[in-house]
Amino acid sequence: MIKSMTGYGRASGVSGKIEISIEVKSVNNRYLDCTIKMPRVYSLFEENMKSTVHKRISRGKVDVFVSIDSSNAGDFEIKVNQPLAEAYVGALRDLALRYDLPDSFSVMDLGRFPDVLQAEKKEADLELLSADICAVLEDALTDFNDMRLREGDKMSRDILDRLDEIDRLTSLVEDVTPRTVAEYRSKLEARMRDVLQSAEIDEQRILMEAALFADRTAVSEETVRLRSHMSQLRDMLDSGEPVGRKIDFLVQEFNREANTIGSKGNDAEMAKVVVDLKAEIEKIREQAQNIE
Repeated sequence: MIKSMTGYGRASGVSGKIEISIEVKSVNNRYLDCTIKMPRVYSLFEENMKSTVHKRISRGKVDVFVSIDSSNAGDFEIKVNQPLAEAYVGALRDLALRYDLPDSFSVMDLGRFPDVLQAEKKEADLELLSADICAVLEDALTDFNDMRLREGDKMSRDILDRLDEIDRLTSLVEDVTPRTVAEYRSKLEARMRDVLQSAEIDEQRILMEAALFADRTAVSEETVRLRSHMSQLRDMLDSGEPVGRKIDFLVQEFNREANTIGSKGNDAEMAKVVVDLKAEIEKIREQAQNIE
């Protein structure tokens, strides 16, 4: 089943007490262009995240928005600068002895001295955090791909309807061509009788002229190729692989056959059929621009 290039998905999770929220959005693009937008302090995880995106998406302009809330993580600890604290205690006791003062300072007094107590941020387990972020990203990509599959199913059904119409129009082309040759022969014979009047008509000459006309206007090769292209396109829609660029190329071949049929046709009925045929091909081309 094909996928649309446009989509949206989101997911959230936790790593310890760190809350993670990720949104994935995409629009049409010729190739895959992925941008990760996240707090700078976590930018070291960007390459792993891009690698995860590349495994699930092959085409489109993809933006990944990452929100990380560590306010409840409790990842600070208080450390005692032991050498400095001992130096303060020793200096205070020397002062007490030297000036005969009571040795009455408390731990609260000691803690007020500069740099005795130091608040430090605990080192996070970066490997675990990276794995948890990528796990949330995987969930967001699953949600994102589900939406793209739903859109792709609609596009696939629309293209199949267009192919059915192209098939019908191709059959009309095949029906119109022999009638056109027969009409040409009748008109040619009528003109020759009118010009030559009583003279005898050279039936062999008429047959030769009609044969040359039939050869110039024959479209069997083009209709065979059109049907082959239709079969290939149906197979692509069922392949389950990214086929947007392949479809885009194949539609060019559709147009080439339609243009050739149009150049060979020389009556109003054929011209109308070719116009309708090219209109359906153009609608498929427009849909191909949205397919991954």
